[in-house]
Order: sequence, then structure tokens, then C-alpha cells
Amino acid sequence: MLEMIAIKNFKLLKDNKFNLNCLTVFSGLNGMGKSSVMQSLLLLRQSYEKNLLPNKGLSLAGEYVKIGNGADVLSVDADDENIGFDLFWSDNIELSLSFEYQSESNVQPIKTEKGVGDCYGQSLFTSSFQYLSAERISPKSSFDVSDYDVNVLNSIGITGEYTAHFIAKNSLTNLSIDALRHPKASSGVLIASIDAWMSEITPGTRVIAKIIPDINQASLHYQFETDSGLTKSFRPENTGFGLTYILPVVTAVLSAKPGDFILIENPESHLHPAGQSALAKLISIAAQSGVQIIVETHSDHFLNGIRVSVSKGIVSSDNVDLYYLSRDIDSKEHSIQIDSPKIDDTGKIAQWPKGFFDEWDNALDSLLSKD
Repeated sequence: MLEMIAIKNFKLLKDNKFNLNCLTVFSGLNGMGKSSVMQSLLLLRQSYEKNLLPNKGLSLAGEYVKIGNGADVLSVDADDENIGFDLFWSDNIELSLSFEYQSESNVQPIKTEKGVGDCYGQSLFTSSFQYLSAERISPKSSFDVSDYDVNVLNSIGITGEYTAHFIAKNSLTNLSIDALRHPKASSGVLIASIDAWMSEITPGTRVIAKIIPDINQASLHYQFETDSGLTKSFRPENTGFGLTYILPVVTAVLSAKPGDFILIENPESHLHPAGQSALAKLISIAAQSGVQIIVETHSDHFLNGIRVSVSKGIVSSDNVDLYYLSRDIDSKEHSIQIDSPKIDDTGKIAQWPKGFFDEWDNALDSLLSKD
């Protein structure tokens, strides 16, 4: 498991360290550096995939991340012109990387590289990795297929574009983690639990994914249970937008194995509150079962779903870390402030930083104010 990352001179992260847990949740106002933590990991992965690591440099433009040139990433108040990342895994595996600054290049040349143990054999760099961006696939009539992504990388795509292909191929594969099997799933295969977990979002949902060889595309349809049986099949365009948007997240988590590493941006997008809570429960089960998950979220419903999961013993409080990133506008430096609120075994959070999912209380106070 990746236990810690230290980041130097990368965007708002001038010199910051983040302990990472089985489940790590980043939150904060827009533009406060949440995405920068994920981008650090994604830059390293895409540079490795492009054979730029360990010997050549850091790629700022690729499949995972496109963030411009060196001038776009060096911290405004950097004390020197070196961008650095130090990663620490369990079993004393370490990787330290430093890159020279080139303002007009989208490749920052390697300056120093030091690895201890099998650092490039960790899940960040292997097929045991999934990343789902905030911008995911929208409902449409057909979806791309990719034997390389699905069969070799075991990936559903950064936007979930290969989800239909992945489900069609793996629908009857048994879950690697039995704890992820939904109590109402008809069997232990992937599609049964996809249907059951998706039904927590829209009751009675059934997912139908098929490969269409003649056009090298995959189709996706939904059916719904009624008291008289299943409905006809509906195209994704004719169902709720949230179903297709959340399907990649549910699929990625359910298909995970212990030791996998999943990064998810805004998993709650386009979901109603109960669906967000259900998704938090699913992610909590996976984290407790040996899947390392990092989430960026703006949702208090998702956070509360994790808190409830802790209180019910679904995930240990020791396996969850929260980060709230903010910025002191009175500071002379353009840098961030990091708070790490702690969840206790009852799901309570004792110390709430200002701005940390407190808008509900602020709005309620305003409504009840006599002024």
C-alpha cells in the first residue's frame, strides 16, 4: 500500500506531505490543491507508461493528465526550480524523484531518481490500477471497445468509456472480494452485484452490456423490475443520467482485487443523496477489504456515508484519512493549509475546520437567525 507521498514545488503544493490510508478522502474549496495530489500520482504513472521513467523525465501531457508546460506547474513561491515527489510504500519500498524545471517544455527532465525495493512493481505502475476522472461518459447508444485496455490493463478507461465492454466480458466472473457481494445479489458473479448495487440508486435496475462485433462497439441497456416482471430494455439516453455516470465507479470497485489502487474524482456526481451514501458504503467495504482508494469529493452525503460505515464497523476508523485543503488569503505566499479531521469509532468528527462541509449548518443558522 502507498503510505505517504511528499510533494515539492508542484503547483500549490510547495512542500507538503500526505499520509495515505486504505481510504483517503480529499475535500476543500475549488482551486485549493485537491486535484494536484491526484495529478502528482497520475503524472508519475503516465510518465512510466511512456517510458520516461525512471531515466528521462516527467510528462505533463498524456492520457491521464494534460496540464501545460513547466511554467504551469512550478509553485509560484518555490525556493528553487526543482519539482520533487517522494513516495513511501509498505515493506520499506521507496521512490524519490526530482525533476529539472523547463518553463516551455511539457517534459521536465529527470534530475535524480532513487528507488528502494520494487517501487515500479507497485500498483500505481501496474494493471492493478484504476483512475476515473470527474468527467465520465454520458449516456449514448454505443460505446468504444478496447481489448488492450480491458484484457491487458484490466481497465475501464479514464472516463469509464470501456465500462460496457468490461461488463460484457467479465459479467460472469466471480468477485475477487466476497465482502463486496451485495446481500441481494442473486450470485457471486460481477453482474449480479452490479445490478444489486445499482438498484440502491434506482430500484430494480438491471444492466445489459453486449459486444457488437460487426461495428466493433459495445451496447448498454437497462431494465427495471416491476411487480409483473422486468420492463423492456431502455437505451441509456432514455434513463436517468446518473445511472450511466455512476456505472463505471460501481464496476471499478466491484471488480477490484486486494492490493489494487483506485483513484476517483467526484464519485457522487449526478447521484441523489441516498445513492451517494450507498456508494460511500460500497467504497468503504472495498477499502476495508484491501483495496486502496483515494477519493476527491465535494459531497457531505458521501462523507456521511463513510461516517455511517465507520459507526457500523464496515470500515475501521483507523483505515480512513480525511484531508481538507484551504488557503489563507492573508498569507504572503500562494500556498495551502492542510487540515486532517479525524473520524472516531462512532463516526463522529470532533474538530471541524472552518469550511469543512459546514455549509448546511451555516445555512440553517442563517434561516434561524432573527436578524
